[in-house]
Amino acid sequence: MFDWDDLKHFLAVARHGSTTAAGRALNTDQSTVQRRITRLEQRIGQPLVERHPSGYRLTAYGQQLLPHAQQVEQQMLALQNVVQSSARELNGVIRLTCPEPIVSRITGSGLLERLSARHPGLRVEFVMSDHYVDLGKGEADVAFRSGDTVDNALIGRKIADSLWAVYGGREYLARHGSPQRLEDLAQHAWIGFDASMAKHRATQWLHDVAPHARLVATSGSVLGTVHSVKANVGLGALPKALGDAEPDLVRVLGPIPELTRSWRMLTTRQLRRTPRVQAFFAFMASEMDTLRPILTG
Repeated sequence: MFDWDDLKHFLAVARHGSTTAAGRALNTDQSTVQRRITRLEQRIGQPLVERHPSGYRLTAYGQQLLPHAQQVEQQMLALQNVVQSSARELNGVIRLTCPEPIVSRITGSGLLERLSARHPGLRVEFVMSDHYVDLGKGEADVAFRSGDTVDNALIGRKIADSLWAVYGGREYLARHGSPQRLEDLAQHAWIGFDASMAKHRATQWLHDVAPHARLVATSGSVLGTVHSVKANVGLGALPKALGDAEPDLVRVLGPIPELTRSWRMLTTRQLRRTPRVQAFFAFMASEMDTLRPILTG
């Protein structure tokens, strides 16, 4: 029936007694105030103000409408305060945990620049780890994580599938040959994960398919395994996103179905309700076409 801007000019005239003073209060000119009042009266169908030698006064109907208009103003101010408060909360840091190799892919993709353009007050701080950091204890705010999620306190969404395969360096394979089937893996040297990653699915898979495989090196990270395989020390299980991107590596088996897991974007239920994490999730959801190949290669 009418809009808030017209009502705002009516309230200013009621408070200040003239269109000139109302214009100063609203940082506009007298003619704009008069035009807004006239439009409001036309939409309502009754005069709201009348001119007197000393200025403007409300008509009887204007006086009747005034307390209701003031209530609308209070609600609009309350809404404005909520919006401004949310905007202030969008200033800060999103601590994002993900495996170290993913960081360079994200920083080189333009994602962070576009996030900054949309939300200038937000900044991403990486918590790089191949281990699952504890979001519930505040070690990070958001996780890009592949694997089984058993923590019921975490919520999020699936992004893509994480595919793994077996790789070897070209020199290693030239010297020792390439395995043709799973049964051949026990005949090769292996780079595995150290005790800190004993529960990693790649560690458990190797134990299941080649329990007597000869470990010649161990690493506490996927990136460390990549470097060891590139150094032609032995074979290693790696994400396709990393292995396929290395020209010195050859994929000899796989993808391995038993190693396939889902990439997810996760956070806690409490953090998911905060404006800054809501904004981050919404932005990443709009960038799925960019994010998927970053995680999957």
